[in-house]
Amino acid sequence: MGKKIDYLWNNWNEKDWNNALGHYFDAVKDSNVELEEELDNLNPETIKKMSVTEFYNFLHDKYFVWKFTAPNRLATTRMSLEKYLVDGNMAELEEIHNLLFKYSPDNTLSLLKTVHRIKGLGVAGASGLLSLLFPKYFGTVDQFVVQRLSEVQNLKEHNQIMAINPKSINEKNGMLLINIMRNKADELNKKFKTTEWTPRKIDKILWSIDR
Repeated sequence: MGKKIDYLWNNWNEKDWNNALGHYFDAVKDSNVELEEELDNLNPETIKKMSVTEFYNFLHDKYFVWKFTAPNRLATTRMSLEKYLVDGNMAELEEIHNLLFKYSPDNTLSLLKTVHRIKGLGVAGASGLLSLLFPKYFGTVDQFVVQRLSEVQNLKEHNQIMAINPKSINEKNGMLLINIMRNKADELNKKFKTTEWTPRKIDKILWSIDR
């Protein structure tokens, strides 16, 4: 484990990077492929125009299903989300929904803090939603990303990565991880003379490369 990402991270062969990205859907469960493809092509304007009820339903029926693939985890996070309805507090979710499109996508911390307020979402869950809405600015930060990056031996942030608890990622950790993925996407775009690489594509590779 780890040799693949350590080799790839320091490899400037465009074909190898494209092959690694192409492996992403090989690692997705067959039952999740349709939802993956739908959210992979998510139009942020569609989400922006939603009513608060539509946004709630999107989170409950699609995003949470995409992010929390373990049935017990999905059940507990949904219970948290459902408190907006149970407590009659949809106005709070509406405020978050409005703020989500108030900030510029490059305002990383403000957006991360805003989405982190959604009941049921930690930093990993917040970053996942942002990576689908703004893939040029965000990648998903989760335990798999931490694990893979910890295996890149010459990463200048290696000591900081090793200090992160993969199952308890805070906002400071999230900023670090997102910036690493942004920087890598920028490096690849410059090296390959393209604009195709995004933090979201980097997180896809980190999630799937050793599966």
